[in-house]
Amino acid sequence: MYSVTEQLLAHYDVPGPRYTSYPTADRFVEQFDHDQYTNALSLRREGLSAHALPLSIYIHVPFCESICYYCACNKIITKKYDKAIAYLDLLDKEIELQTNYLGAKQWVSQLHFGGGSPTFLNDDDLHQLMITLRSKFNFTPKAELSIEIDPRTVNPIRLEHLKKLGFNRLSFGVQDFEPAVQAAVHRIQPFSEVKSLMEASRELGFDSINMDLIYGLPKQTSTTFNRTLDQVIALSPDRLAIYAYAHLPGRFKPQRRIVASDLPPANEKLVMLSNALNRLQSEGYVYIGMDHFAKASDSLSQAKSEGRLHRNFQGYSIEPEGDLLAFGVSSIGKVGATYSQNAKTLEQYTDMLEAGLIPVVKGLTLTRDDELRREVIMSIMCQGELDFLSLEKTYGIEVQDFFAAEIVKLSELERQGLLAMREHGFTVTPLGWYFVRAIAMIFDEYLSVEQDQNKFSKII
Repeated sequence: MYSVTEQLLAHYDVPGPRYTSYPTADRFVEQFDHDQYTNALSLRREGLSAHALPLSIYIHVPFCESICYYCACNKIITKKYDKAIAYLDLLDKEIELQTNYLGAKQWVSQLHFGGGSPTFLNDDDLHQLMITLRSKFNFTPKAELSIEIDPRTVNPIRLEHLKKLGFNRLSFGVQDFEPAVQAAVHRIQPFSEVKSLMEASRELGFDSINMDLIYGLPKQTSTTFNRTLDQVIALSPDRLAIYAYAHLPGRFKPQRRIVASDLPPANEKLVMLSNALNRLQSEGYVYIGMDHFAKASDSLSQAKSEGRLHRNFQGYSIEPEGDLLAFGVSSIGKVGATYSQNAKTLEQYTDMLEAGLIPVVKGLTLTRDDELRREVIMSIMCQGELDFLSLEKTYGIEVQDFFAAEIVKLSELERQGLLAMREHGFTVTPLGWYFVRAIAMIFDEYLSVEQDQNKFSKII
């Protein structure tokens, strides 16, 4: 176990990208639209070989029955289920359009339902959506099928239905178990209810169960967050994500309902994080990177130890980086050397589909420099190292010359103990994994000297 000082945490209490992609989504341009995206799909279809990597699929379900004040996701608050019925028809149209260009029955190794609250959809409609997906794609025998769970919307019977549909991974949105904190963010879900759902999930045999927590919420203190950690550790999820709350009421309207004076001060947030980092490792969790932990027996921990960790728009993954098809409002995908994002509003998403267009409204075609820096950043974020010789062989550059300015900046991080330089590259130290975003940021060509403080979450 490696202890992280509050001084070092405070030094890196700055905003920065999460690098689920490089370049990051804020760099997408509106010149990239339906035509550019369908061209990318066609190129994949024409170049497909027996050795092509299987696809990943992301489905965005934006609906929630009630608002959580901290939320920064793209969501639609409604109790009218007919909106979901109409949305499912649109998803069917989008799936049909994309597979018309891509070709049907391609192999898929990962499927993830996110939101919003995917479990807003009732069992019958989830069943029908899975039928549609299976009619258009082939799923590999060991495909990971995951879904985000709002504990307030499911019961053991519903969990059993998800298992029958083929889902083998669950992610429970918990955030915090303290009643006062739950009331302050308008998300009441007692520990006893989550406990019963976790027990049911174990009995049903799901391969992996993740739990999301947030520190820095209103009414939280280091003492109350420790109590939440006690309860989480007792439930023993396979994976944990512990996110920092970013209070940006100017960007996210629901956050305006949070009383700013109820938010813990920065130093208290650092204590919460420091305690969580040290406690979870003492309980046997492996620190994967950034805000993710997993049990040593989990496939994510094994992938990290074996240098097989990858990263995409869903976060860390054991699957090699292939193409990601994204369906639904605001969803982001990757095909070949392109990124794309769907319309963010349901109205525009609907209009484009009814006009027979895939609802891509912006994206990016990567340059050679983008591809080089993406490989560098993903190597840092996933493998925790950078091999200069490999880069020189692949891209025909002299790393010491091409990245001369970046290498100078690395020396300060080496003095802090975050990385170890070697003759032909460097390795992230165990301490450096806590600040891996800061290391990756050095190679980000798009970051300005004075970063927009409202654009990214804090790196710690």
